[in-house]
Amino acid sequence: MSTVDLRARTVAETVFVAAKRDPDHIALRYRAGGQWRDETAESLAETVRALTAGLVSTGLQPGDRVCILADTRREWTYACLAVLAAGAVVVPIYPSSSVEDCAWVIGDSGADLVVCATASQHAKVVAAGAADVVTMEPAPGAARTLADLVELGRSALAESDAVAYELRERLDAITPDDLAVIIYTSGTTGPPKGCVLTHRNWLTLIAINDELAYVTGADVVYLFLPLAHVFAQLEQFACLSCGATLVYFGGDVKQVVAELAEVRPTFLPSVPRIFEKLYTAITGTLDEETVRTAVRVGVEYRRRERAGEPVPAELAAGFERLEPLYAKVRGAFGGRLRQALSGAAPIAPEVLEFFHAAGVPVLEGYGMTETTGVGTVNTLDAFKIGTVGRPAPGVEVRVADDGELLMRGPQLFGGYWRNEPATAATVDAEGWLHTGDLGSMDAEGYVTITGRKKDIIITAGGKNIAPANLENELRQSRWISHAVMIGDRRPYPVALITLDEDEILPWARDHGLPADLPALAAHPEVHALVQGVLDGVNARHATTEQIKRFAVLDRDLSIDGGELTPSLKVKRATVLANHADTVAALYR
Repeated sequence: MSTVDLRARTVAETVFVAAKRDPDHIALRYRAGGQWRDETAESLAETVRALTAGLVSTGLQPGDRVCILADTRREWTYACLAVLAAGAVVVPIYPSSSVEDCAWVIGDSGADLVVCATASQHAKVVAAGAADVVTMEPAPGAARTLADLVELGRSALAESDAVAYELRERLDAITPDDLAVIIYTSGTTGPPKGCVLTHRNWLTLIAINDELAYVTGADVVYLFLPLAHVFAQLEQFACLSCGATLVYFGGDVKQVVAELAEVRPTFLPSVPRIFEKLYTAITGTLDEETVRTAVRVGVEYRRRERAGEPVPAELAAGFERLEPLYAKVRGAFGGRLRQALSGAAPIAPEVLEFFHAAGVPVLEGYGMTETTGVGTVNTLDAFKIGTVGRPAPGVEVRVADDGELLMRGPQLFGGYWRNEPATAATVDAEGWLHTGDLGSMDAEGYVTITGRKKDIIITAGGKNIAPANLENELRQSRWISHAVMIGDRRPYPVALITLDEDEILPWARDHGLPADLPALAAHPEVHALVQGVLDGVNARHATTEQIKRFAVLDRDLSIDGGELTPSLKVKRATVLANHADTVAALYR
């Protein structure tokens, strides 16, 4: 399709370069008909080329914006790569988005076309005002499917050399500084803003990945994160570039843990919740002393092993006794996980230490949509648990006088789409991005996130509290799904607690209690259970920071309820608004 060497000049070329480098390599793996199926790099490139021709044949022009609304699946990648190869711009929409959210993204981006997956999504985007819609699956009222466009493109390529010539011209005309993707932030306040990401932004991230050897050509990468999120797109492009095999989850988030055992990935990008769920599921069957011993022995053994230091016989014997437990932990991830990457939200150090001790390195990183997903990184060769790592190659990080983290580098976005005031408020005249996150940097350059600038609670007594610390500790409990701390301009901190349905319902049945969340939320035995967890967390903090009272909500926080972003960050203002009466009662 284009006369390029084995290095992509733009991210649009990655799929074709991959096919040229190793046409028989398994680029994608997906579930269909209950079976896992493979697609080679050559087949992927051919499909993308045909779809590009189909899109061009229907009038898609360079610079046009195309929204993609779908769960993580191979057709998302087909559409993304074909839109880019046509010289157009990808605008992802989260599959959980409401009609109003879709209308905002479609309208604000000026999208010329919407690609969606299912009949319900088709109905949603039509209600949102989309005029030109292509579906991945047949849907009532949908004029065209993605497969139709692929066949249209194949026919056009077979009938006329002019089509192939135009595709080459379009691909060659794209420059590294051209707009590639507009990702609308799922921010916790205000309407989403479109982050402008160029081809150079993505190529910068690919270069960082290559230098740090995060994802390598030998890796099998399991992806369940929404491809509308920058984190998932980063992994998609990294896999295409380095030659890894990208495995799409089967579509049911509840089956992710089971699929890990089937897929046996070597690399796993994830949000903290999956690691937290596995942690509570495994440690919930163990006594606290066993967990503490497993962590202490495993961490010290692996530290010595990594440093090339001799392992004392007593330590080696203790490690050997615990190996069946460690093997069980590794088996939960499929048994061959080389490393995992946790991002998008904070994760408790205790969780990381447990997995590290078992031989499952879960590395925490830090980035934003505005930094194309990367800012600081821990690596297998240089990591410090409890931090988000050191600045990635080419990235500058400093801490402002008020504690806010600032970032600068070639991975920074091109500003907010058609929103100069917001851009100017975020990136200063010297090119520093003001992240809104508070943190510190130690003498070795490792960065620790201490909270969100806007989330800091200042009690009526003038005490500043970072709620994330206590919230994360509470979420380590197997019984607790979410914890939201409240106390700004109030006499003392309180918390709203939600129960983990998968854990609390079996416990309730064993204790003869009703297997019903609303009933359990009000039950004295459940309150006593939560109080015990809270007492343990409070004991590790100063009296002025301790949560004095709590309420157990009768349902979990949800994306549909507007209380969580698609990346599962808590929208505090919405939670407070939805449960204002409950909060008021805690202060009576």
